[in-house]
Amino acid sequence: MLGGFLALLSAAVFAFETVTARRGVITASVVQALSITVPVGVPLFVVFVVAFGALGALAGFSGLALAYLALAGILHFVWGRYCNYRASKAMGANLVAPIQQWNLLITLVLAIVVLGEELTPLRLLGIGLVVLGPMLTYERRRKTPEAAPAKPRLFQPNYAEGYTFALLSSTGYGVSPILIRLAIENGGLQAGIAGGLVSYAAAALVFSVVLLLPGQWRHVRAQDREAAKWFTISGVGVCFGQLLRYMALALAPVSVVTPIQRLSIVFRIYFSRVINPDHEMFGGRVIAATAVSLAGAIALSVSTELVQQVVPMPEWARAMLGWRWP
Repeated sequence: MLGGFLALLSAAVFAFETVTARRGVITASVVQALSITVPVGVPLFVVFVVAFGALGALAGFSGLALAYLALAGILHFVWGRYCNYRASKAMGANLVAPIQQWNLLITLVLAIVVLGEELTPLRLLGIGLVVLGPMLTYERRRKTPEAAPAKPRLFQPNYAEGYTFALLSSTGYGVSPILIRLAIENGGLQAGIAGGLVSYAAAALVFSVVLLLPGQWRHVRAQDREAAKWFTISGVGVCFGQLLRYMALALAPVSVVTPIQRLSIVFRIYFSRVINPDHEMFGGRVIAATAVSLAGAIALSVSTELVQQVVPMPEWARAMLGWRWP
């Protein structure tokens, strides 16, 4: 239950940081965004490691676990985040979100094949509801006379670039949870926090190489203060989101944590409405989408055994609920 709750909290935090990053890339470049959001994670996770007494867990990682964590950080914080920012800059965070559901499918397939995790009827139901909720949010609205006077969008979506980089970001976001789980499975909360530091340090090291390219450092220093403010807020927010995510992955299976984090797509609508009302496209049915997705999160968080104990049901239903695959 705790792992599922931490995953839900991280979903809300990730939604907030995505919206603030989107605000920044309206006027700044993706490289400028990464120059703040990636390095800021290292000192913050150092504080987390010390505060939670996770130094011992950091020293206890094997060489293979360190390699998994480093690769996860590079794929997620550099590759995935770069592609995500490119897609968001091209067509807005709200349009990007439904496409990135592909990382859920990538993660779940790898969790079954690589980690040997199982699907249950409750998890299948939860996955379906969590995926359905965001889809309801982004249904295309009918054109009505009342919709005509709506505020004009201040950007023109570049669908080709947006779709391409949204799909590419899904590869990094989809594979990284598997690598994290391989490194810190059953390691506890401290292992999750220490793992986050390793991943961030590896990502910052790789990104520092990018800054050595001709003109990049000068380009980064040229960003305006307003964009830098939003990137700083996003960078701090994503660190807390990752802290919750790594802790969740240390306590719960990938097939539970990853679908719950899809709720960030629903939370993103609310934050976008407040922060970026003129730079996004908004769909209806937000309340219905939230309710459906939260029902899915509950189905993913509650164990089959608990449901069988608490809910009266005939023997055939009990047997069906106990089904496992593979």
